[in-house]
Amino acid sequence: MTAVLVPLVVLLPLLGAASALILGRHRRAQMAVSLGVLSAVTVIAAVLLVAVDTTGPAVVYVGGWDAPWGITLVVDRLSAIMLVISAIMLLVVLVYSVGQGIADQHRETPVSIFHPSYLILSAGVFNAFIAGDLFNLYVGFEILLSASYVLLTLGGTGERIRAGVTYIIVSLVSSLFFLSAIALVYGATGTVNIAQLSVRLAELPDSVQLMLHLLLLIAFGIKAAVFPLSFWLPDSYPTAPAPVTAVFAGLLTKVGVYAIIRTETVMFVESDVTVLLMVVGALTMLIGILGALTQADIKRLLSFTLVSHIGYMIFGIALGSQLGYAATIYYVVHHITVQTTLFLTTGLIERFGGATSINRLAGLLKASPLLGVLFFIPALNLGGIPPFSGFLGKTGLFLAGAEGAADAPGTAWLIWVVIGVGALTSLITLYALTRFWNMAFWRGRSELEGYESVLLGSVLEAPEGATVTATRTTPVLMVVATSALVMLTICLTVFAGPMFDLTGRAAENLLDAGVYVSTVFPGGIR
Repeated sequence: MTAVLVPLVVLLPLLGAASALILGRHRRAQMAVSLGVLSAVTVIAAVLLVAVDTTGPAVVYVGGWDAPWGITLVVDRLSAIMLVISAIMLLVVLVYSVGQGIADQHRETPVSIFHPSYLILSAGVFNAFIAGDLFNLYVGFEILLSASYVLLTLGGTGERIRAGVTYIIVSLVSSLFFLSAIALVYGATGTVNIAQLSVRLAELPDSVQLMLHLLLLIAFGIKAAVFPLSFWLPDSYPTAPAPVTAVFAGLLTKVGVYAIIRTETVMFVESDVTVLLMVVGALTMLIGILGALTQADIKRLLSFTLVSHIGYMIFGIALGSQLGYAATIYYVVHHITVQTTLFLTTGLIERFGGATSINRLAGLLKASPLLGVLFFIPALNLGGIPPFSGFLGKTGLFLAGAEGAADAPGTAWLIWVVIGVGALTSLITLYALTRFWNMAFWRGRSELEGYESVLLGSVLEAPEGATVTATRTTPVLMVVATSALVMLTICLTVFAGPMFDLTGRAAENLLDAGVYVSTVFPGGIR
């Protein structure tokens, strides 16, 4: 029964996208299809998580072709966790976008285009998480690319087209690296099945393994936005509509992180790049957060913090221990939730205050206490203030680092340096977000210098020359969706114990590549 559900997480969004495209002139029907499909996928993902956590991983051989000849879909604890959190985020953001579309009469997100593209994007995300071979993983990335370019350029403004061109070029370069790596891997091993590669790659000379390993890491590193491959992100994400930016920031980079986890735990167990990942993780944290310090616009500030916090995940992967992977998976779930929440809240700030720059915002706390709470809680969470999930995730990573330093005296100094950089990054994140809070929410409107007060209905000049209008009318659906995510971030704190138990079990599976291999090849690799 579980195996029957696995393909549905991809098939339902694709069928929903086709239906939404046919219903292009019927807005309500499109919305109903999209909401229904993602609701169903969320339920299926939850069932899969319970099933694989109880009975073990599930595998599906598409078309009845056994591995490695056919397409293999695999759901283990890590895949199931990623499916659940992704489905929840996509559903909640869709509710937010429906509220925004109704209020704006679909100027920002034309329904006939938005819903099919959004469902195709969802299918790409889900396909990437259950892909059992490199080529199917590549297909998932390409589905993401095609849909994300459409979503990024919604509205057709010059700024969005320019950002979309940058995004598409970088993504194509990443895809070229990935496709080249797939060709070389197949040439060297005769297969692209991930489970089979765990055995055949280990038989190659160390130099060949390292070359293939680094090529895949470059491809996935671009998608995950790790330094120095993250230059494209801060200029691409902030230009899109709020729901699109929230999904991109929350989910798309994590698909790259997921691919890196699979690379390190299944395919290249014998090829050690720990030091490289440590250095990359530390530089990603530091460079990203220093970039955030220079930003006056909250969208760009959050984009830089997004980059910096990917570094924590790379650090956890580099540690390679059970606690390191458990804390990494927990931190991925935390970051998807909190980053998405902050970008949705930014959309509410832009509607209510008319801008997203600290030079043009003031008095928001007095004008809207609820909006202040919706920003304040996830901001503290991202900054790592106890007892929120951000603090718990970072603590888990630092404890794993301390254990790793004790077990590896040769690299202990480097681990402690990365831990120090992580602590510093957390403090700077808190400073950057509280600075925005103080300027936009706490100070009075009379303190604005060089600009008129942000009054109801006033028109302000945006930095790019466009105009935005402040309004106090915020659609209920947008507030409800954002509030739901804020509550979810709190739940990650309240239920941190069970969550860490679950991620610990997922990490235990990751450290034993034989579990993944035996799931795909129950009779042994031929």
